[in-house]
Amino acid sequence: MGELSAEPCVGSQVFQDPVLPVWLTFLLFSHSFSINLGCRSSDLAFHFNPRFNESVIVCNSKCSNAWQAEHRDDHLCFSRGSSVKIVIEMLEDKFQVKLPDGHEVEFPNRHCYSKIDYMSVKGGFKVTSFKLD
Repeated sequence: MGELSAEPCVGSQVFQDPVLPVWLTFLLFSHSFSINLGCRSSDLAFHFNPRFNESVIVCNSKCSNAWQAEHRDDHLCFSRGSSVKIVIEMLEDKFQVKLPDGHEVEFPNRHCYSKIDYMSVKGGFKVTSFKLD
């Protein structure tokens, strides 16, 4: 199982508006993984969670440890055991995820975040490439 997280010291930030280009390439091992972006683990602007056992991508946000309404997208174009490249962009009003086949998943920036101070990637994977532009 892999885990990657970044939580900077006070006064610094992981990402800044207007665009958050995160390029992730990894090999998938388990039935799901998640990418979380926000100001801390209890307050997430964006939770991206492909679930292979359900053939769905779940997106959500969290406020004071309370999950909000899920958005489900049934366009799951990759599978367990595959190598995947995902690009996430944080725009002013939404997060946009470009999947390997070009399909885009959009999720609203419900908390109107203009910067991201916290990032974690969890699940069964092996990161083969990680790039912030």
